[in-house]
Amino acid sequence: MKLSANLEAAFNAQITLEFQASLVYRQLAIELELRDLPGMAAWLRHQADEEIVHANKFIDHVADRDNHPLIGGTTAPEVTVTSVLDAFEAALAHEEKVSASIRDLYRSAESEGDLDSRPLLNWFLAEQIEEESTVNEIIGRVRMINDDGPGLLRLDEELGSRPVATTEPPA
Repeated sequence: MKLSANLEAAFNAQITLEFQASLVYRQLAIELELRDLPGMAAWLRHQADEEIVHANKFIDHVADRDNHPLIGGTTAPEVTVTSVLDAFEAALAHEEKVSASIRDLYRSAESEGDLDSRPLLNWFLAEQIEEESTVNEIIGRVRMINDDGPGLLRLDEELGSRPVATTEPPA
């Protein structure tokens, strides 16, 4: 079942937002790399890659529905980071923006009676709960550590141990 023109536009806007999220995470990774926190930077780079995977899921859905996926214009993220806490609070703010957009997309699909989008959107609703929860946990730990060097280095090491993923689906 082909997406309506309105839903096609909404899905394409989500595709663009997912790529924007990737750029935000990549910039945050750069900021923490410059602060000599390679583990946190690696964690953020993995998040950037995961956002591309998310964009690809939306692209596939739109294409599978015989519509035309389009990536809209994106701009370099304006990210100001003065601390580790700033970096993860910026990550959370962007995750909240993505979550709100997915909920709006779900509501649009529901209002048009588009049952075929439900499985994908349900997956993303659950994924966003996990994403926000994970970043909130990191923020809580950063707040506990404050500017304690050994604590930050321990968290840096832990976040750097995240398994490497790919932006491509398994063959």
